[in-house]
Amino acid sequence: MHTYLRDPAAIYRLSFRMAREETDLSGLPPRAAGLALRLVHACGRPEIVRDLALSAGVVERAETALAAGAPLIADTRMTAEGIIGRDALCAIDEPPVAEAARAGGSTRAMAAMDRLADRFEGAVIAIGNAPTALFRLLELVAEGAPRPLAVLGFPVGFVGAAESKAALIESGLPHIALRGRFGGSALAAAAVNALLHPSESAP
Repeated sequence: MHTYLRDPAAIYRLSFRMAREETDLSGLPPRAAGLALRLVHACGRPEIVRDLALSAGVVERAETALAAGAPLIADTRMTAEGIIGRDALCAIDEPPVAEAARAGGSTRAMAAMDRLADRFEGAVIAIGNAPTALFRLLELVAEGAPRPLAVLGFPVGFVGAAESKAALIESGLPHIALRGRFGGSALAAAAVNALLHPSESAP
C-alpha cells in the first residue's frame, strides 16, 4: 500500500501553496500573478513563467469582459472541455469544417477559425493545440475580420508552435502567450480559468 494525500481540498491547497513557493513572480504585473500560478499549477513547471508574454492590461480587460459575458472561443474540443463554468464556441468537429479543410487543403483548425471569424469581435480566443489555428486567426484579422478582445496563445509542438506565438506577440493584438514550443490545451484552458475565476488562484 502506498501512503499519499487523498483529500481533494487538501491536495488543491498544497499544490497551489507549493506553486507559490517555487515560482518567481517578481517580473510580472500584479494582476498577472494569479494567472501565472494557475499555469504553473496546470503543468508543474514553475520555470514557464519566464516565457510568459502579456500585452499591457490584457489580464484586467479580459477578466472584466468575461465577467460581463464576452464570447469565448476555443480552437479544439480539448481546450473547450477544460474550461470551468463557461461554454466556449468550438467549430473544429462540425462536419462543414472537415469538408472545408479537405476542399482547401488546410487543417481543420484553420477551417474552424474561418467558420468562427464573424464571432471574433470582443471575444477571448484560446488556442491550445494547433499552431495553424493561430496563424489563420492572425491572417483573418489582417484581412479585415473583427478584432478579438484577447488571444491566448498556447499551441504546442515542433512545427509552427514557437513561430505562431512569436507572430501573435508581434501582431499588436492583445495577447497572453507562452513563448517557445511548450504549451497545450490544458494550459490554454488554465489561462481561461484564471481569467474567469481570478480569486481562486490569487497569490
